Amino acid sequence: QLEVEVVDMTGKTIDGPVRLDISVIDQNDNRPMFKEGPYVGHVMEGSATGTTVMRMAAFDADDASTDNALLRYNILKQTPTKPSPNMFYIDPEKGDIVTVVSPALLDRETMESPKYELVIEAKDMGGMDVGLTGTATATILIDDKNDHAPEFTKKEFQATVKEGVTGVIVNLTVGDRDDPATGAWRAVYSIINGNPGQSFEIHTNPQTNEGMLSVVKPLDYEISAFHTLLIKVENEDPLIPDIAYGPSSTATVQITVEDVNEGPVFHPNPMTVTKQENIPIGSVVLTVNATDPDTLQHQTIRYSVYKDPAGWLEINPANGTVGTTAVLDRESPFVQNNVYTALFLAIDSGNPPATGTGTLHITLEDVNDNVPSLYPTLAKVCDDAKDLRVVVLGASDKDLHPNTDPFKFELSKQSGPEKLWRINRLNNTHAQVILLQNLKKANYNIPISVTDSGKPPLTNTTELRLQVCTCKKSKMDCSATDALHISLTLILLSLLSLFCKSFA
Repeated sequence: QLEVEVVDMTGKTIDGPVRLDISVIDQNDNRPMFKEGPYVGHVMEGSATGTTVMRMAAFDADDASTDNALLRYNILKQTPTKPSPNMFYIDPEKGDIVTVVSPALLDRETMESPKYELVIEAKDMGGMDVGLTGTATATILIDDKNDHAPEFTKKEFQATVKEGVTGVIVNLTVGDRDDPATGAWRAVYSIINGNPGQSFEIHTNPQTNEGMLSVVKPLDYEISAFHTLLIKVENEDPLIPDIAYGPSSTATVQITVEDVNEGPVFHPNPMTVTKQENIPIGSVVLTVNATDPDTLQHQTIRYSVYKDPAGWLEINPANGTVGTTAVLDRESPFVQNNVYTALFLAIDSGNPPATGTGTLHITLEDVNDNVPSLYPTLAKVCDDAKDLRVVVLGASDKDLHPNTDPFKFELSKQSGPEKLWRINRLNNTHAQVILLQNLKKANYNIPISVTDSGKPPLTNTTELRLQVCTCKKSKMDCSATDALHISLTLILLSLLSLFCKSFA
């Protein structure tokens, strides 16, 4: 839109201003363009004729109200050209690509390639010869559906496994014409017969799709030397309705179990027995029993000691009788919670020999074979002490009740004009030594007898060393400057012993 006016030489308006409209007429100077690529479509194999795959849309910058931007679509080229050079059709006006072949020809497994490339042309001027063109490539992928059941490559597979061994024993191979990248190809195996003891399992190898048959519970040759399994294979995805699993989707596996020399087995294991400690050397503890699982080989068994921490036991190699070679001691450090543990071997006569291990637990009953001990054995007191309670003594015993406390505490009889000390029982395990008068600085030995409650009871006499010290300003001087004072009882006992020897 322009405004035009006429002026004279002096600039005076003679005429105008007048509006002048200029119309710019569109010229077909823009080609159609495909701006939204890449163009990829999918269609399921076996789809009905006329199934829409995708839409192609081009853009033309010319006037949309004129034929300059009126587009028409056409397929220029299809690659590959089999099974038909015209697998698809494009709607000239809308750009919709649809299938034109029958569902039988749209079969992924029979195609040269499941991928087709179409060169699509868009032409303006309504498709007239004078129109400008633009092209794009449409990629169409034929998607797989589960229209092929997996099939074993053979009807029967063979496997051999040694008894007592676990692990993969055979790989079962199958063929499936479906797409390996989908659940229509991936196999799922199951054992449908011949596995009542659940000794076998089968899993899928994700790389090869093979069925890996494994022994998960060791097999026993003596029970069964042969096993026959019936295996079925299916796909992760269900088959399409008009396809079913056939006889080729099952196979049998013949498994041969090889005999190996198995070690003897103790019955029971562990073995338990209860014995008193201190039973005589040579006493029979028990007779062990081991059997050879290889019942068809008629082997002999010999026994030996494997672990005997304290060296207390022996075993008859032929009949398995266990006897003692030393005194059993419940208080030994080799006994834990009253139980002594030893291990024995049973060795068969196979080639090579096989060995089984048996555990023996001997529960030891306590007998009164330990004298009580006294603590402490040293005490100190001031020579001018006002409190003459010298020390509290305790007693302990390695034995168990009733062979321990209550303990009986006694002092050896004191002779002479004066009694120097006495002992008072405080409870079942403790007593107190009390001086009857202050003593002069010296070392004294006080013999104390402790008797346990066992039947028969055991007595232990221990000397309590009593140091009478000089105490000044809270300091105790216990240096022995005077002669050692010994109880009159011990002196008399020594004299009596010498007297008896002289008469002997």
